[in-house]
Amino acid sequence: MILHIDMDAFFASVEQAANPRLGGRPLIVGARDNKLKTVVCAASYEAKKFGISSGMSSKEAFLICPNLEFVAADQAKYIYISECIYQMFFDYDPNPIYTSIDEFQLDLRSLVELKNMEKLAQEIRAKISSKFGITASVGIAKNCLLAKLASKINKPNGLCILTELNLKSSLFNLPVEKLMGVGSGTRIYLNKIGVFSCWDFYNLSEDFLTAHLGKVGFNFYLGLHANDSFSLNQSPEKPKSIGHSYTLNKPTNNQEFIFSWVRLLSEMVSRRLREQDLAACTIHFSCDDALKKAYISRQKTFNSGTNDGQDIAAKIVQIWAKLGPKKPLLRCLGVSCSGFTSIYRDLFKDVDKRQNLLKTTDNINQKFGEWTLMPASIIGVSGNVKNAIK
Repeated sequence: MILHIDMDAFFASVEQAANPRLGGRPLIVGARDNKLKTVVCAASYEAKKFGISSGMSSKEAFLICPNLEFVAADQAKYIYISECIYQMFFDYDPNPIYTSIDEFQLDLRSLVELKNMEKLAQEIRAKISSKFGITASVGIAKNCLLAKLASKINKPNGLCILTELNLKSSLFNLPVEKLMGVGSGTRIYLNKIGVFSCWDFYNLSEDFLTAHLGKVGFNFYLGLHANDSFSLNQSPEKPKSIGHSYTLNKPTNNQEFIFSWVRLLSEMVSRRLREQDLAACTIHFSCDDALKKAYISRQKTFNSGTNDGQDIAAKIVQIWAKLGPKKPLLRCLGVSCSGFTSIYRDLFKDVDKRQNLLKTTDNINQKFGEWTLMPASIIGVSGNVKNAIK
């Protein structure tokens, strides 16, 4: 069984926990500090009740709900708390999976009997709530795809365990678009052929899905019916790629908002690269065009490797520029690195100086706590991260 943890309205919840005055109030987190000229990064559940979601302009959000509370995004705070939550999971699983900044997966089949899974999930949720003052929803199922779906069923602050006994009743009235990977275009197509619920989709044969959706359909079938989606005995060898991604609640083409996410994801990737003493020559950026209903994937291989978040983000900007003047309307974006090599420290004095700075920063963060030091562009208006999350 796979256990999937999905934080509830993560950015907004973190801000409400940091400032008790904001608790229970409709709140949006903006990409920058001008509350009427920015984009909604996240919305609290109190704001979502009004139809406000990420990707929406803040001006539109305030028209819908004039009494909105506003906080400028503090990326460093969110990364810090995400990393702290991730470290908690090593108490339960030697190889927890970091699927995004606010989602994690544990494979506990060799460690926990099924009858104890609910108790364990409640313990994890209680620890997150006690330590950080925020809530998480947990889904448990036989594979990663169903576990992620289960985590959405009883949101917020909920728990859902999918078994063979309750699978039909749980999925029967659940819209098919709730399944990860089913966007608006796929939903419309599926509805036309009589597939409306997740249960309808689950019961489609491999041949049917492949005939109608091609390779994507085949992958859906494997994902839904797999009994195990990743191995407990992960290879100790170096990975072939390292990446992070994030899915927005609402599509956007606001470049400032997009680049802020690219910077955040690049920092997360670079930190993992340095932890494993890796540098990447190939930088990969992926996104989906919500308007054209197409997946876009671009990468470029450079002559030298890097494990610097600033450098990775700058290279992504180069890749992004080549998409042309008409930029896509994004719903999901991801940053990943591959083509691993080493940093040639003795050849480039500037690189050597920068690597020493990164190494010193990592050492300080390891000694005094994650993100004690961080790029100024990520700190934003937060000031001291440690004080912000006390």
